[in-house]
Amino acid sequence: MTPKLELAAITDEFSPDLNPAAAAMAAIGMTACELRVVWGKNIMNLTDDEVKRAMDVLNAKGIRVLGLSSPILKCTLPEGGEVDSRFQQDIFGATFTMDDQPRLVDRAIQLCELTGARLVRVFSFWRTVDPDRCFEPACRAIEKIADQFKAHDIICGIENEHACNIGTAAEAAKFLAAMPHSHVKLVWDPANALVAGEEPYPHGYSLLPKDRIAHVHAKDCAMDGHKPIWGPLGTRHVDWKGQIAALIRDGYRGAVSLETHWQGPAGNKFEASVICGWNLRGLLAA
Repeated sequence: MTPKLELAAITDEFSPDLNPAAAAMAAIGMTACELRVVWGKNIMNLTDDEVKRAMDVLNAKGIRVLGLSSPILKCTLPEGGEVDSRFQQDIFGATFTMDDQPRLVDRAIQLCELTGARLVRVFSFWRTVDPDRCFEPACRAIEKIADQFKAHDIICGIENEHACNIGTAAEAAKFLAAMPHSHVKLVWDPANALVAGEEPYPHGYSLLPKDRIAHVHAKDCAMDGHKPIWGPLGTRHVDWKGQIAALIRDGYRGAVSLETHWQGPAGNKFEASVICGWNLRGLLAA
């Protein structure tokens, strides 16, 4: 059951304690990870010594850091208008404002140097009732960040996030067309597109420029109105079997990262991630 694409995870989906997270990931066969919350702290708040400690744990398990699941631009755009209250805002220990963004970008570059990560996830401001109003400001902000990242050969990965202004594949495609920057690419999250009201595969995926997909997040849910009901990967509404086959067919050679979200049997998130991790391995090996 050898995966056809690299198997990865956001570590805190297993545990905010990196030691059991890394052990469980290695047992599943995961060889790469994204860092978001480590030892209960958002990565942006880790000291250099804490980052080095994290790298010791990951190196011992043969897990490389492929990217940083940063909270950059996961904040309110002051001139963006009323925030859309239908979508839950997941902050993962990061309550940063517009004023914090330059510092976060600088710290992300430092963290890439410390971890070897070559991809930093960014967002498009908390979603408002008029996302089009935020489109140009998001483009300007991300272009500036990408210029900074380019100097360090770091990819600026815009994630389609249902709680932000670029949530669907259609919105991501529009953004990418307006942003032909060599270091701006997409972190494609089919489940986020579903929560934003779009059929992610095959429809949403068909809209995307395949050569601009730098990374993929994997989770699964069904919808109850605007509320996602998270569940075991591969058992809900996202056609993961079809999506993975299409990625491979279209030449994608990156990793697929587990982002469980499901709280698991009896609320055991660690067990949920182990279950979903094995499910993802099976899907990638099919």
